[in-house]
Amino acid sequence: MNEAAQLQRDGEVWTVSLARPDKRNALSAPLVEALIDLVQRAPAEGAKVIVFRGEGRNFSAGFDFADVEQQSEGDLLLRFVRLEMLLQAIGASPCLTVALAHGRTFGAGVDIIASCRQRYGTADSSFRMPGLKFGLVLGTRRFGEIVGREQASSLQEEAATFDATRALEMNFLHGIVEQADWPGVVQQARTRAAALPEWSRHALYEVLASREADTDLAWLVRSAARPGLQQRIADYLRPAQEK
Repeated sequence: MNEAAQLQRDGEVWTVSLARPDKRNALSAPLVEALIDLVQRAPAEGAKVIVFRGEGRNFSAGFDFADVEQQSEGDLLLRFVRLEMLLQAIGASPCLTVALAHGRTFGAGVDIIASCRQRYGTADSSFRMPGLKFGLVLGTRRFGEIVGREQASSLQEEAATFDATRALEMNFLHGIVEQADWPGVVQQARTRAAALPEWSRHALYEVLASREADTDLAWLVRSAARPGLQQRIADYLRPAQEK
């Protein structure tokens, strides 16, 4: 088990914790690979529910930009492709997937939440998706399916931060629940996952699933493969570094 992703098993419920609190749970390449492995293993090993949460102050700061300048554009492209594959694995999982968010969540961290079937946040949770600032199309369609095209367009054009109340109003979150009450949310998910026979639950998820996986991947590759990705990221990061 990669130390950046911790797994707690409780019968048919797997709780996966992003465990890089000193890095605000930024999604490094090893962490992404560990998450993909866990999501793929879970149904084969009897899980019916996968819960995602973050340790420390927040759920996830999104893509880990540390040492980006030392990576080639090909390396960066592969990392973004693997992120998309993680989102697709979560979205297509036959398990009931639940996101429990707190604190400030950015970019690909928001995309992980959006890929889950049930999404909850604490009152202090907030969300921002800045990827289009450096020309990256990741999670854009999924987000639009949840909140509607007009809201998705407005929020992502401005890379605007939205809080838990607004997230609830536009159905990005299903509820605002403080961390002390998360065990109750998990128990509800356990009960819900057991309400149907396994085959029926899988069939329900499959028949209602989006058929846009190839399109999502194509847009991600098209956006990340444009020349100058490394410079676009550097330009995006520069204002924060100059503060």
